[in-house]
Amino acid sequence: MSLTDMARRVNLSVDSVRKRLKKLEEQIYFYPKVQIRPRMLGFPNIVDVKIKLRDYDDKKLKQFIDYTVSHPRIAEVFSLSGEWDFTLVIISKDHEDLGEITDEIRNKFGAIITEWSESLTKKAYKFEAYDVLKLKGHQ
Repeated sequence: MSLTDMARRVNLSVDSVRKRLKKLEEQIYFYPKVQIRPRMLGFPNIVDVKIKLRDYDDKKLKQFIDYTVSHPRIAEVFSLSGEWDFTLVIISKDHEDLGEITDEIRNKFGAIITEWSESLTKKAYKFEAYDVLKLKGHQ
């Protein structure tokens, strides 16, 4: 949505909207981003990997997290509650590329990885789309 459209909807000037957005960004409530579709750039495989860990200490856990967060082909890293400890979203060109990435992770951290499950995302029907006002109970 353009700043002009936002300003019109909330009855403020464009400058006021810009200042308020900047303040929200500084307070880390929101950050502007462009969502790029990896499939359009030659990376058709978007794979969700669930991982269970075992026998790790704080140092090994930090190494695992630092490695996955810094890996250019891992788009998302989440720690989880429940059955799995982590989920990674890996972006790859094809099955061979995916195999190289996953082998790299499993070889590097095989001593602490106890279970691994992969699922290929076939199609995204909804991705990070939500209405904050509705989340807060407003109509």
